[in-house]
Parts: sequence; structure tokens; C-alpha cells
Amino acid sequence: MENKRTQLLRLARESCLLREERLREAGISSTVISQAVRAGELIRLSRGVYHHPEAELDENLSLSEVAARVPQAVITLLSALQFHQIGTQQPHAVWILLKQNAVTPRIDYPPIEVVRSKVVTSFSEGVVTHTLNDIPTRITDPARTVVDCFKYRNRVGLDVGLEGLKEILNDGVKPAQIMEYAKKQRVASVIRPYLDALV
Repeated sequence: MENKRTQLLRLARESCLLREERLREAGISSTVISQAVRAGELIRLSRGVYHHPEAELDENLSLSEVAARVPQAVITLLSALQFHQIGTQQPHAVWILLKQNAVTPRIDYPPIEVVRSKVVTSFSEGVVTHTLNDIPTRITDPARTVVDCFKYRNRVGLDVGLEGLKEILNDGVKPAQIMEYAKKQRVASVIRPYLDALV
């Protein structure tokens, strides 16, 4: 039977990113993890998130890193726009949606911007799980992302929502789908005039 250090290195080679919880579930102690980090066999990316020195990480590293740290969060707004390649936004932080009463995660890097919602369906409607660097990452789909930009227009700017709305309509997203999300997110009256002007 392989020892814990060997098991740790095997798991690290098999995954792009590793959450500490997964290692603990495999019976690997924090002492073994620390020894591997000190020996350069494992890299600590941030608190509770590790990767093998030769892991091939993609351009979505910051999104997957936040998802590994805060699995209940939904990647939204500017970060979701960038993920879907909508518009011209280059976010300086990872934007996440949390429940109204959720504790704000303590993450030094990457920086995060938190928005909150009381609407229960905000965490399921229009939310798709993508596997980024082997981490399940919940991200709003294009139509829902644009609707959220209107909902949180005071945080991101109305121009961001308008740019995204024009682009997804050109990409074939149906106005009915946009309005369905807009009603659920309670911004139908805000979006409707812009949608009417564009279609």
C-alpha cells in the first residue's frame, strides 16, 4: 500500500488543482502536505488550494481558485462576461454572488468582489457548472450574466449591461430568454426599453 506522501503526489499529478478537503478525505494530514510543499513537490497556490509543479493550468486559474475556496459562490458579472468572451471588460477581481447572509470569504488573492442576493433561484436559474482546472465552477450563462449586469448596474455601470445586451442579441440569444431571467431577477422594467430599442 502506498504511503501518504506517495499518495499525495499521485493525486497532485492527477489533478490540476487540489483542495485541502479532498486531501483530508484521502487521509492525508496537514503535516504530510506541509512536508511536500517545503520539498517543492507541491505548490500552495492559496490557503487550502494546491497544485503539482508541472500542472498545466489554464487561463481560468483565478476563477477555479475562487471556486475551490468558496464552492457555494456563483461566478457572475464582469468575471462571467470575460469567461463567455462578451464585451470588453477586463475585471481587476473575481466577481462572485453569495447569499444575503453568507459570510464574506477571506481571500487575499485573487481579489474578489462580492454581490449578494435574497432571491433563492439566483443560485440555480441560469447557473452552469463548468470544470475549470479540475474544479467544479458555477458560472452564470450569457443571458443571465447580462441580466445581472442590469440588476447590479450601480456596481458595474449601465454601459456594461448595454454592451453585453447588444452582443448576446447579435449572437442569437432570444429576447424571450432575457426577459424570463429579467422577471426572475426583478429587473424586467429596467431592461425592457433597451431590449425594445435593440430588436
